[in-house]
Formats: sequence, C-alpha cells, structure tokens
Amino acid sequence: MAQPLSGFRSADAPTESDLYRCVHCGLCLSSCPTYVETALEMESPRGRLALMKAVNEGRVEITPRIVSHWEMCLQCRACEAVCPSGVPYGRIMERTRSQVRAVGLQSRELKRFGRFFLNSALPNPKKLRMGVYLIRIYQRLGIQKLVRLSHLLYLLPGGIGKLESQLPTLSKRFFGPTENVHSAHGEKKMTVALLSGCVMPLMQGPTMEATVRVLTRNSCDVMVPLGQGCCGALNGHAGDLETSRAMARTNIDSLMAAGVERIITSSAGCGSSMKEYAELLKADPEYCTKAVQFSEMTQDVTEFLVSLPFQAPTSTVNRRVTYQDPCHLAHAQRITAAPRTILNSIPGLELVEMENSSLCCGGAGIYPSVQPALSKRLLTRKMASIDATDAQEVITANPGCMLQLEMGLKSQGKNGRVRHVVDILDEAYSLE
Repeated sequence: MAQPLSGFRSADAPTESDLYRCVHCGLCLSSCPTYVETALEMESPRGRLALMKAVNEGRVEITPRIVSHWEMCLQCRACEAVCPSGVPYGRIMERTRSQVRAVGLQSRELKRFGRFFLNSALPNPKKLRMGVYLIRIYQRLGIQKLVRLSHLLYLLPGGIGKLESQLPTLSKRFFGPTENVHSAHGEKKMTVALLSGCVMPLMQGPTMEATVRVLTRNSCDVMVPLGQGCCGALNGHAGDLETSRAMARTNIDSLMAAGVERIITSSAGCGSSMKEYAELLKADPEYCTKAVQFSEMTQDVTEFLVSLPFQAPTSTVNRRVTYQDPCHLAHAQRITAAPRTILNSIPGLELVEMENSSLCCGGAGIYPSVQPALSKRLLTRKMASIDATDAQEVITANPGCMLQLEMGLKSQGKNGRVRHVVDILDEAYSLE
C-alpha cells in the first residue's frame, strides 16, 4: 500500500513562485464549476491551493481524502481567467497530480482508467485505432444494443459496465494523417499543418474533413503529416508529465518537419496544450527552442480563420443555434470572439446566447468516467441553459464538449444536433 507523502519532492513539484501567488481574494469562486455545484471551500481553487500549501510546508500529508479534492477539479481554468494575481492554476494542478501519481495515491477510478486509456491506448495510435475499430463493429452489428437491452452491463466486472454505458456512437468515417497535400482553392495564401490528434479523427471524422475543406476554401494548402499523435493534454492533466512530454516531442518532430507556416487544431483542449509545449519542455535542451517556435505557430482553427480573414459565406442557413464556450478555448486560450464572428457571418443563422456559456459542461477529458456524479450534475445545469434558448443546434469547438452535450441531448430524448463551428461554416460553403 502506498505511504502518505509529506511535502512535494520531485522535479515536477509545484514551484513556490506559482503556489504562493494566490492572495485568497475569492474572486475565482463564482467561476469555479465545482464550487458553484457544491458550495464547499475545499472544492474551490482557493481551497485546493490551501491544501497544496499545507502539504508543501509539511503541515499535512498527502492522503486519499486530500487527493479526492484535487481530483474533483475539472481543470477548466475558469479561475485563471478572472484571477487578478495571475495564478497559473492549471500548471500547479498538473504538477500536484504528478506528486500524487508518484506515490500511487490516485483514486481507484483514475488508476483503472489510466491503465486502460491513458497509459495504453493514447500513446499508441495504432492500438487506439484498433480498439475503436472493434468498438465500431460492436456498435454497428447491433451487439451493443443487445447487451444493453439484456442488462448484461450490470454483470461486467471492474467498472467495465460503467465505461461501456458511456460509449458514444463512433464516427462512420475515420480521419487520419496522410502523405497527400490538400490543395488550396485558387491562389494559395499559406501552407498549414493540421493536428489530427487521437480522439477527434475517430469520434468526429466528418468534422476533421470539414476542417480541411474550410481551410482549403480559404486558400490554404493543408498537410496532415504522418507520425503525429495525441497532444498529451489528458496525460498531463492526470499528472503523467513524462508521457505528455514524449507526445509533445513526437508532434514537434512530425508537424514542424512539414515546413509549414501555421499549425492548426480544431480541438480547444489540444490547442491549449500545444500552446504550452514551451513551458512543458523548457528544461529539455534539445527541444526547448523548438517548443517555443511550435507554440507560437499553433492556432485554433477559429482563431486562424478570423486572422486570415476568412471568406464570409453567401448562402443562407436558416437556423437558430446557441454556442457553448469550450473551457480550454475561452479560459486557457482566451478565445471567445472568433467562433462568434464566424457564426454571425453566416446569413440566416440566428445565434442565441445561453446563460453561463463558459461554465464547464462536465465533459472535461476523462472526467465523466472518473467523476460521473458531478459530471452529470454539471451537464444537467448546462442542458437547462441550452433548453432556455430554444436552439435547434448546439455549436461548440471541442471534441469533449461535443460528446458530453450529445449525451445530454440523448438523455433528454431530444433530436437536436451538436456541431463544431467548422461544421456549420462548411455547410454554408457547400450551399453556394
């Protein structure tokens, strides 16, 4: 059994310059989803930082009870966006979780999911794709429907039943890296590399295809280089910083070797992680300079399109939509205007703002699998905000949000769709 740890010890420990920047003003409380839901001080950024300081000073030990408060954090980084002291809370939490992981005090749920997904599937794109391919066969042959109707899920061991119940419907078409270049329409303005990543090409293949079409429509040659993989965000959030660094090096090597001018992603979570490769690899003498360049070249697809600027569509899309701000786009990257600029450029499209559009939907990476109860509560709150808009479609810009919101619509028996910003822009272009 792992022993409690007093004090932070490894090279990846939170730095005191980060940890002691918090002045306990409490301005973050109303923006923190877990505090909003629980009203508990220890489920707020301020409370979690107080526990970290106590451990750092040796006043308390890291115990499962303390770890439970840290693991309840969504790492949405809403607190960072409102913090007057500039506390880098996301970085502090990742480093704190690396300490927890080092002594084996992660929760049983996180250890189980880590072995299955973070440590086995994500670092190995071929293994991930094969696993997803088998799941797709399981779904398309009707086996999943039979298993669920027969209630066999309750007999499956080790939490497998819970994981199965959360499986989304997989994309009918997978997307992936290729040697081919997707050529610009008309005179080329720029050559860009697109991150395919891990989950999105398997779960939202059509959205990745739409991203390519939108970029080529806006005069960009698009490369999806071979050799790339997961951005490393999920491993980093779980405290496995070494695996996250290895993934970052792989992407730097593959994407920068293409000789492109920009690196584009249609995943808010990936973009946030990639823009922070410079921080992640700052102690690596071989990659530190390349990581700075890589981070500076990285842009979210909505950010990039607005900066070009993109071609406003001329065809009408008569539809009422609402927009959900992905946490790692709004809070980590501070990008809120670009997606709305694109949506408002589409003739006939009515954008109705939902209440608390930037409050986390609960789909934070692996959070629905390791913290299902609170994830569901946050989703219920988000669905109420969506319902109040009477929107026909929900638009967002992150794969995790898309999966979570689709689950919310399905649980309510609703026929509405969840789509990425580029999906609806691509639709408007296709009507011309």
